[in-house]
Amino acid sequence: MPRALDAALVPPLTLYGSLRWDVVERLLPAAPGRVLEVGCGQGAVAVRLAARAASYTGVELDVESARTAEARLASAGVPGAVVHGPLDSLPDAEHFDLVCAFEVIEHIEDDAAALAEWVARLRPGGTVVVSTPAWQSRFGPMDTAVGHFRRYDPPALDRLLRDAGLVDVGQRLYGMPLGYALEAVRNQLAARRPGLREEGSTAERTARSGRLFQPATATQGRLVSAATWPFRRCQRAFPDTGTGLVAWGSAPRAD
Repeated sequence: MPRALDAALVPPLTLYGSLRWDVVERLLPAAPGRVLEVGCGQGAVAVRLAARAASYTGVELDVESARTAEARLASAGVPGAVVHGPLDSLPDAEHFDLVCAFEVIEHIEDDAAALAEWVARLRPGGTVVVSTPAWQSRFGPMDTAVGHFRRYDPPALDRLLRDAGLVDVGQRLYGMPLGYALEAVRNQLAARRPGLREEGSTAERTARSGRLFQPATATQGRLVSAATWPFRRCQRAFPDTGTGLVAWGSAPRAD
């Protein structure tokens, strides 16, 4: 059963994060068991997942973000562990009922190998949920600035999940119409600041991406929630349109 959270202690989501969580939250079981989040960032989603899960583990490559996520879990009073490092920092025998990776796979050059590593962490019947920017044709200056290798057309992501051995694969576009406006603003920002696109390696830009556009206070979080409320309602009415993509699939059950 989900743990009650003090609204003042729940970390604020970004505008995009609020749109995304509205989709993801509806996909999750009420009690998802053991949860792993790959690339947990600063922990805004980690707290929400940990409140539902029997146990929560996050892994994060950026040390600053990992520390923030760990502090947020503790402040919210929900149990969970955050590991600074790659996924193989966890014991090989550790497996999960739900593996999540939000806005991660587009940062990884060998996406098939990364997905295979995530799937290998599933218990039989367990589920992977990923999110990513949609439509390669929309790849723009901000994608470069935050270390993206690609965006995903829905058929390509569907094929990637099926090739990884997942079954019951599904997906949902989101972000109509606010996502289009947010992308336009971000691309304009990146286009006007060449240093944002060129500063550091892809890995360094990826690490920085988790700290961009992050609201810091509960008040800001309430403002984001209020501002996105009509757009969250709107995107539910247009599930086949948007700039973001959430996809999922399950590991086959043991015979």
